[in-house]
Amino acid sequence: MNEVLRLDGVTKTYGKDGPSPVPVLRGIDLTVDRGEVVALVAPSGAGKSTLLHIAGLLDTPDGGQVYLSGRDMTGLPDKPRTEARRNQLGFVYQFHHLLPEFSAAENIILPQLANGSGQRAAADRAADLLDRVGLSHRADHRPAALSGGEQQRVAFCRALANAPALLLADEPTGNLDPATSDRVFDVLMTLVRETGLSALIATHNLELAGRMDRIIRLGND
Repeated sequence: MNEVLRLDGVTKTYGKDGPSPVPVLRGIDLTVDRGEVVALVAPSGAGKSTLLHIAGLLDTPDGGQVYLSGRDMTGLPDKPRTEARRNQLGFVYQFHHLLPEFSAAENIILPQLANGSGQRAAADRAADLLDRVGLSHRADHRPAALSGGEQQRVAFCRALANAPALLLADEPTGNLDPATSDRVFDVLMTLVRETGLSALIATHNLELAGRMDRIIRLGND
């Protein structure tokens, strides 16, 4: 099985039981293979964030199936879905969402400890990831002392802390100025390639999308 993620006929409608239902996803079929980086391009309101939430097991579709590494996750109870999110998925958002009271290294260590890693192994993993993104010298700094680009690079490291099979990113450079966005995206792509994971990255930036292996477009009509 080469597929890390597969969506079969996924549908989602908001307010479906109300007077004005809003269909967001209409029969989406999508695959991401092992080691593949896929761009998800869509105008605002077309459902890319909803699709990422469903792919990341944070939401459930109204119809269709979600497969993660060949396993149908659609109808599973909360516990195995939570375990899959923790062990197989990494998330990056437009805003970094780092814990402000902890250092850059601690923000990367904490999810590993929550997943059962020992303190020394977690610290070594954090140090290695920070070194990969050129932030070893900022390991002890809290998020408020970091630039926007540095904050997002730490967020990338945190998303990869537990060595997921799939990275899901929602406009990961959308909160940065164009020059910083370009540099940070290069760091993300290098990190993804070096670690060999798969990624589904939502972006409205067609230039960034063109650097990925494949582009999937969503419409809002």
